Amino acid sequence: MKRWQGRVAVVTGASAGIGAAIVEDLVESGMVVVGLARREDRLLEVKNQLKNKGTLHAVKVDISKEEDLKKAFKWIKDNVGGVDVLINNAGVLVNTFTPDGNIEDWRKMYDVNVFALGACSREAINSMKERKVDDGHIININSVASHRLPVAPGSIPYSSSKFASKAITEGLRRELAGQKSKIKVSSVSPGLVSTELFSANSTSSKPMDISHLPHILPKDIADAVHYVLATPPNVQVNELIVRPVGDII
Repeated sequence: MKRWQGRVAVVTGASAGIGAAIVEDLVESGMVVVGLARREDRLLEVKNQLKNKGTLHAVKVDISKEEDLKKAFKWIKDNVGGVDVLINNAGVLVNTFTPDGNIEDWRKMYDVNVFALGACSREAINSMKERKVDDGHIININSVASHRLPVAPGSIPYSSSKFASKAITEGLRRELAGQKSKIKVSSVSPGLVSTELFSANSTSSKPMDISHLPHILPKDIADAVHYVLATPPNVQVNELIVRPVGDII
């Protein structure tokens, strides 16, 4: 991680869970981190916790709104110079059976899980190219739900958004490789993680209880992101699946 010290990492969904754990690891690794989130109070709590460990800029933004997203990336350009690493972590879960689906809930999920991921990637790559940064890295926090249809009731709509995310991730990697760019694009796909995705970021009126199931912690995914970022310039991790021991799904 030494080559990343002093460089800028942007993390979406940075106020809690996996995002907060990634922010902490990158700050402790010496990166200048910009955390993006809707919940400014929670984001400022994370910043306060890390104030003696390094640099975290807290930026309130709703990345599902493109104009808001563009303003955030303009702030990044004006205040820290631009983006070297982007972690697309923000996510929304719709937990409902497909025939019972509320399209507005689906739209909110796709706005974050798919459209915002693409828009943030676009802004980050444009920032890298403008500054002739050819060793940047985009890491998308995806899901095992993008690799197979989950058996959990009501998970198909969420899985569909993650299949789309995986397609964008691999397509972007191929496009950049076709342009002879050395910007890396990686996907980290967690299994069941104990996070607020099942409560605060869920549209379901009955959040899922996963306490009785094998699961991993946000720090485990932060460690996976650290590994992916720390690979040498000639190595690109396209896909990394991280599951809890005992997961039989």
